[in-house]
Amino acid sequence: MANTYTKIYIHIVFSVKGRQNLIQKTWKEELYKYICGIVNRNEQKVYAIGGMADHIHILVSIKPNVSISDLVRDIKANSSKWINDKGYIVGKFLWQEGFGAFSYAQSQLDTVIAYIDNQEIHHQKKTFKDEYIDLLQKFNIEYDEKYLFDWIS
Repeated sequence: MANTYTKIYIHIVFSVKGRQNLIQKTWKEELYKYICGIVNRNEQKVYAIGGMADHIHILVSIKPNVSISDLVRDIKANSSKWINDKGYIVGKFLWQEGFGAFSYAQSQLDTVIAYIDNQEIHHQKKTFKDEYIDLLQKFNIEYDEKYLFDWIS
């Protein structure tokens, strides 16, 4: 798209199906690199990636001709296939349906990157559920809590 100049920053958040703690420290960095490759193949850029055993955060810049939903679908489909092909878990690995996507200004990037990089410290004080609800409220997104997560009983 000639003469189109943009910089759109999106913080993407999604969890493992059933909020299970399946992402292991022994292979999570390899997973993050694989996800960065997926984003790069889609001609987008990753600024930060991190998370916990049950969820992931990715800060990307996207071009205006890319659908956030399509990008997240590609990330989830390809990374879950990769995890399953590697045999990292017993059974089938799945990401939960849906995701959160929150936009930020360039002036906020350092704060968002630090937030993503410090997930382990952050989650010593706050659960993922509380974190996610805080993000939804911060961005004035209406939601029904009963549809936020597929909880394992």
